[in-house]
Amino acid sequence: MADTYSTLSAPSVGIYKEKMSKFMSFAHPVESSAEAKAIVARYRKEYHDARHVCWAYMIGAARTEFQSNDDGEPSGTAGKPILGQINSFGLSNVVIVVVRYFGGIKLGTSGLIVAYREAAREAIMAGEIVERHEMAEVDFTFPYLSMNDVMRAVKDPDVRILSQVFDNSCRMRIEVRRDYEERIRERLSDIDGVSINA
Repeated sequence: MADTYSTLSAPSVGIYKEKMSKFMSFAHPVESSAEAKAIVARYRKEYHDARHVCWAYMIGAARTEFQSNDDGEPSGTAGKPILGQINSFGLSNVVIVVVRYFGGIKLGTSGLIVAYREAAREAIMAGEIVERHEMAEVDFTFPYLSMNDVMRAVKDPDVRILSQVFDNSCRMRIEVRRDYEERIRERLSDIDGVSINA
């Protein structure tokens, strides 16, 4: 389905050593590019003494939002191989950061590509790959008299109620799989007095 993607269930760590250089890799599941960049910033701060902090991320079930960064390594030798591993495993909503401590011996272009690729692979292999669905939130109000109809409409294994307020005028926020969102909106719109907030 269009809203399904593979990602990591939790952060994972890998390490790769080559000619005295140490490559520490950190893979994290994320929900957005902003979250991915915040994680990169955190590792930059934590490993401020490292020679390079290179990274790549992929976002969304369609896998169209991605970015990579070589952080001073020769162009295409770090970020691209990290992104290549994300692609090889078919992952999305994930960021991988590889921290390099230089060991004094130059690895050359091909050596760097292998090192960053292997470091990223180690972090992925250390984690658990899971299937997830892109989710959408639907926020709506309805009169108390429509309560039974609304509760019937949202009583569905694909619907999760995030918040609800019952008064003369009631309000509810639900979470549904993105590919199911249109169907639930239509179902709610058919109920008297339901007003869906954009």
